[in-house]
Amino acid sequence: MKMVMAVVKPHKLDAVREALTGMGIDGMTVTEVRGYGRQKGHTEIYRGAEYAVNFLPKVKIEVAIGDDMVEQVVEAIQGAAHTGKIGDGKVFVYDMGRAVRIRTGETGEDAL
Repeated sequence: MKMVMAVVKPHKLDAVREALTGMGIDGMTVTEVRGYGRQKGHTEIYRGAEYAVNFLPKVKIEVAIGDDMVEQVVEAIQGAAHTGKIGDGKVFVYDMGRAVRIRTGETGEDAL
């Protein structure tokens, strides 16, 4: 089992969700986060005063999947979140040791 975590631009959330549900992914966790990568934030002007925005708004999407779906899920996220501009985001894949469905007690991939 794997945990796929993607950090993408907020306006791309619906496109990523549609791509994943179209593949049969039944659930995901979404968290609003702030951060920066290579772009190091940017400056904005508000009422004539310039200020630095060091942490940009992003959305973190987490999906637990079986090993056989990793490549398709990563490609779907990458395709749906791609704009070609700096700050598109990243996808991380982690090994997941154990999963338990609390309601039924199912474990492993049956719990996903």
